[in-house]
Amino acid sequence: NAGTEADVYISVYGERGDTGSRQLLRSQKSKKFLKGQTDIFAVEAVHLGCLYKIVIGHNGLGSGNGWFLDKVVIKDPITDLDYTFLCYRWLDQGQDDGNISRELPVTDASMLPGRQELELKREKTWAAEKWKFRKGITLQFYNRVTRGFVCLYPDSRVDALGDKKNKYGKVFSMWMCA
Repeated sequence: NAGTEADVYISVYGERGDTGSRQLLRSQKSKKFLKGQTDIFAVEAVHLGCLYKIVIGHNGLGSGNGWFLDKVVIKDPITDLDYTFLCYRWLDQGQDDGNISRELPVTDASMLPGRQELELKREKTWAAEKWKFRKGITLQFYNRVTRGFVCLYPDSRVDALGDKKNKYGKVFSMWMCA
């Protein structure tokens, strides 16, 4: 359910102005904005010079309108440059922060795109998992070899010899498979 049936709009901003809001109508694919699919659109506009941001979003209409957007790549046919705008977030009123549009800055050209994407994914993962490291939380991992628990306690103690009957076993268990 990461695709959308809603109408998607984009505004592209460059050093010479912007495109205004444009609906992305005709993809090279028969059905647009499906999960895992890359869609390609032609957007006609005056040359904007160096691009620095986009605003992309949807109208929130239709069933299953929430959308997870990885990234947008704009190919400038005049300069033959590619501009990458990383998102890796939901545009969904019921997911993430509830926004159905995002303002995305251009990827820093001095950083390798693959590394920047990795850093962004790492940030998103940490944001989703940081609750586990709040004060007072005991983390418990199950060790398949010893069939016991390894516990990381709030006071920084580590119990690597924990047994199956640990009192924290009912509070939280994280199963790690190697």
